[in-house]
Amino acid sequence: MTNYQEVIKEARDVIGKYCKACPVCNGRACSNQIPGPGAKGSGDSAIRNFEKWQEIRVNMDTICSNEKVDTSVKLFGRTFRMPVFAGPVGAVNLHYGEKYDDLSYNRTLLKACADNGIAAFTGDGTNDQVVISAAKAIGEMKGAGVPTIKPWSREVVAGKMELVKQSGAFAVAMDIDAAGLPFLKNCEAPAGSKTVEELKEIIAGVEIPFIVKGVITVKGARKAKEAGAAAIVVSNHGGRVLDQCPSTAEVLPEIVEALKGSGMTILVDGGIRSGVDVFKALAMGADGVIIARPFVTAVYGGGEEGVKLYIDKLYGELEDTMAMCGAHSIAEITGDMIRRK
Repeated sequence: MTNYQEVIKEARDVIGKYCKACPVCNGRACSNQIPGPGAKGSGDSAIRNFEKWQEIRVNMDTICSNEKVDTSVKLFGRTFRMPVFAGPVGAVNLHYGEKYDDLSYNRTLLKACADNGIAAFTGDGTNDQVVISAAKAIGEMKGAGVPTIKPWSREVVAGKMELVKQSGAFAVAMDIDAAGLPFLKNCEAPAGSKTVEELKEIIAGVEIPFIVKGVITVKGARKAKEAGAAAIVVSNHGGRVLDQCPSTAEVLPEIVEALKGSGMTILVDGGIRSGVDVFKALAMGADGVIIARPFVTAVYGGGEEGVKLYIDKLYGELEDTMAMCGAHSIAEITGDMIRRK
C-alpha cells in the first residue's frame, strides 16, 4: 500500500457490518448507529463536529523566511513528532468486526504510533478484559500510551488504576462523559457523573498526569482545573453520549480563553481528520489533538503499515499548511493564521 486511501479500501472488507470505511469519516453514513462508529440520537453531534472544522479557513502567507518546518512538541514530559494522538477505542470486535480483539488492536496501534513519533490513548469497556488488554499492551511498549478509564464506581476505578500503574503509562485519562453511553446504562459496575470532590479523590491517588476527557463548556473546564487535572480534552465523545451538542470547534476558543495562564494542557477531538484540521485546532489555542475513528480504519485496513500511512499523511498536511501560513514551529502558529465566521 502506498497511501491512506488504499488502506480504507482494504478495510471495507474486514471492518464489520457497522462502519462503512468512508473516504472521509464525517459521521453521515453511520449517523445514529450504535454499536459501531455512529452517534446518539439523530447523529447531529458527530456530523456537526466534522462540518464546523471545514468552515474554518487557513490564511496563506508566504512572505516570510524560507526555513525548515518543525512540527515536534513536548507534552506530558515526552517529545512527539507532532501534537497528534490516536484516540481511545474499546470493545473493537463489537464495534468494528472480528479481525482484531482489544489486545491485538492495542498492540498494533500502540507500536505503530510509537514507531512513528506519536502516542495512542486506549479504551475501556463493560468487559474488564478491555482495560486489562490495554494495560498489558502499554506495558509491553514500556508505558508509551495513555489508558482511558470510564467513570465507574470508586472501587472499580481504584482497581483499574492499579492496572494503569503497573503498565507504566506516562499519563492516564478518564472519559467523564462516558456516563452517557447507552451500553453503560444499568451495568453491574455502574458508570456515572462525578463531582469535583470525587474527581479530586481519584486524581489524588494518581502519580502521573491526569486528563479529564469530555469537557464541552467553560464551566466544565474550570471544574476539571479545580479537581486537579493536568489536562482536559475538549470533547463530546464523538456525539455518542448526547445529541444536539455544540461541536468541539465551536467551544474550543472560549475554553482556551477561560484557562489562559492556568498551566493546563488543552487537547481537542471530534471530527478532526486532516493535518489542516490539526493546524486549525492549534491556531485556536489547543496544545494537541486526538483523532480516533480514522485510526481504527488504518489498523483494520493495513495494520502497522496502515497506521504509518495515516500518520505520514497527517504529518505532510500539517507541515505543508504551516509552511504556507508562515509558521516554522508549533509555537509560531497563531490565531491570525485562520479565518473563522
